[in-house]
Amino acid sequence: MHEAMQPTPDPAWVLTHEGYNVLTENAVESRFALGNGFLGMRASRPVSRGPTWVSWLGYIRWASWPRCYVAGLFDNPNTVPPVPALVPVADWSRVKFVLDDRPQLLLDGEFLASVRSLDLRRGVLLSDLSYLAHAGISISGGELRLVSLADRAVALQLLRFSLDRDGIDVTLEANFSMAGMGMEPLQLDRDVCAWRTEGSGKGVAMAGSATLRADGKPLVPERSFSLRWIWRWRSVAGQEIELARLVAVARSDSLADDPAPVAVDALARSRALGWRGVLAAHEAAWQERWDASDVIIEGDDEAQEALRFAVYHLTSAANAADESVSVGARGLTGDAYFGHVFWDTEIYLLPFYTAVWPEAARAMLMYRYHTLRGAREKAAAMGYQGALYAWESADTGEETTPERVVGPDGAMIDILTGRMEQHISADIAYAVWQYWRATGDDAFFIDAGAEILFETARFWASRAVAEADGKRHIRHVIGPDEYHEDVDDNAFTNVMARWNIARGLETIEVMRARWPERAAALCERLALGEAELTDWGDAVGRIFTGFDPSTGLYEQFAGYHQFEPLELSLYADRKVPIDVVIGHERTQRSQVVKQADVVALLALLPVEFPGAAAKANFRYYEPRCAHGSSLSAGIHALVAARLGETESALRFLRQAAAADLELDPNSAGGIRIAGLGGVWQAIVLGFAGLDLCGDGISLTPRLPPEWRSMSFAVRWRGRPVQVRIAGDDVRVAIADGDPVQIRIGGQTHNVQGGSALEVRCEARAVVQE
Repeated sequence: MHEAMQPTPDPAWVLTHEGYNVLTENAVESRFALGNGFLGMRASRPVSRGPTWVSWLGYIRWASWPRCYVAGLFDNPNTVPPVPALVPVADWSRVKFVLDDRPQLLLDGEFLASVRSLDLRRGVLLSDLSYLAHAGISISGGELRLVSLADRAVALQLLRFSLDRDGIDVTLEANFSMAGMGMEPLQLDRDVCAWRTEGSGKGVAMAGSATLRADGKPLVPERSFSLRWIWRWRSVAGQEIELARLVAVARSDSLADDPAPVAVDALARSRALGWRGVLAAHEAAWQERWDASDVIIEGDDEAQEALRFAVYHLTSAANAADESVSVGARGLTGDAYFGHVFWDTEIYLLPFYTAVWPEAARAMLMYRYHTLRGAREKAAAMGYQGALYAWESADTGEETTPERVVGPDGAMIDILTGRMEQHISADIAYAVWQYWRATGDDAFFIDAGAEILFETARFWASRAVAEADGKRHIRHVIGPDEYHEDVDDNAFTNVMARWNIARGLETIEVMRARWPERAAALCERLALGEAELTDWGDAVGRIFTGFDPSTGLYEQFAGYHQFEPLELSLYADRKVPIDVVIGHERTQRSQVVKQADVVALLALLPVEFPGAAAKANFRYYEPRCAHGSSLSAGIHALVAARLGETESALRFLRQAAAADLELDPNSAGGIRIAGLGGVWQAIVLGFAGLDLCGDGISLTPRLPPEWRSMSFAVRWRGRPVQVRIAGDDVRVAIADGDPVQIRIGGQTHNVQGGSALEVRCEARAVVQE
């Protein structure tokens, strides 16, 4: 067991945190969280700091916030307004020490040494602890914890420790902390328990097995209660005690399904393997993912660490086997946003999954297909056609954004995003199209993607209303810049809507040319006729965009240029968002932008910025952006890199990475996974200039001068691609198959499958192996 608890030898793969600080502990628990897309677990210590049942904190803080999650396990807690939230399940890592009849909590003693390490390569949490208990008793030990990437129902905990005294009466209890779960028990057997949510009717079952050895010899536990093991012995100084606990979890989504047998079967699988087999399979699964997604940067250790941290959490959040869930704003690492899915997933995360793990991308897009009914109902309820996706979505696709909440002063505050932040429908359509172009997944396109594209295009055509000026306008919206609510003709919204409708028309053409029978059947089922398609064409031609050809600028929304300019550099030392500093009303009257808005449009649709317009818009909007969202810096880094402004891009990249790598107390609600997706995009789509969505593979490298080289792997239409950029030299190797067009630095090459292309960008010297 000692060998298993050793981290990867290369320190570039290991993040470490020493000590304990109440101000940062919850952020550490988020940062070092474990996940596999089905199970998520925060990096709380296994020895309890005490219960977490008090509801009012006042000026005190939680010493720790242990949480375990199961993807898709939603219910409505007792809140006003009612909002569905992920239900935490029993914390299966808990252990309790009793020394000479005295229970020992962490808060009762003193840390002599405490180190937690997140081994990114292996996907495991490692801990070492030396602790001074009562009467001067010293306990030293370590822990390994994982949720299996090889078998997502399975988790493992290894714990080893020793005491420095002979003759201490020791009681060790390993349990599943079940207090405050908020679910009705269905089954409480010795090795498996099952519960049902009170409102949503979902079920969850947890099964466990635990063994304890003293110097290699097994001790027999007492089994007085479900999922609880109690061992008693008299200590021998230095004697090595080893606990191995296997856990299995299952979820059911209907009253008719019993999750307990599924959990029991998963536990049987893991017990047959033993903890060593479970660990080996998990490590092999992580190695497979790293082989597909690792990016190696030579010359910038800070960027390398940030990128591997991002890829670790992006990998931990996804489950390619479950189309009923997607990735929420904080993954499965914290309570913030209740596990809800936003536009973040399609715009900030899907590019990563599409490029390196298309099966996971497909599952997330199928989640959107399965929630089309909720999107249609929302559009109809607001008087529109087609599909308007929920701004915040849980498991059903119904809108979960509350319409109003109670403010600090007791007054009701209207929440407008659920009604007005409608660009999400175009964002989802964008992700569908990009996925299909990069993967060539025709089955998805025919069976699901085309319908999403049609129904979102239909929504926008009904939403864009013709007015007396001859243009079609989209009024009363919120763009990505949420500082400005209820605006007209937001450029991001309108241009994305026009693009969405145009792709709907292109989809009709593609379907009729390649799959005419399926096209006819789908159009008949959706009652999509020629008159409506003609209206779509009219909308594409007449939607107002706010683009001024004389300046090359998009006006972010109607009247934006008349708002008060604000010199953000005067507030550079602020510790809180700018709207807190200058007030909500002044913020709304100013040109200050919360996050990338027109700049986000530039990132997604650079073709909409002809000539010098790209630089003009970036130069105009960048100094006006306050980066009040973790989504913002990564997109700015991406755009700056594409524009060749590598110094600015690197600065924005480091800002994006710092949001979770630095121990910001605001990280207590979970890691900001969309920001981590932005880190990957800035490096791979920005500095490397990768584009997989054309008829071939395109690279336009613009690496920072201090980066000696950059290597990464992606997949294009089912084929692995290896890329290495070193100075002016670019090498692209592609797996066997048909010839592929590879465009590097503006020059196109036809490359045979199973070969590699080497290009010196500066001299245009080309070698094909």
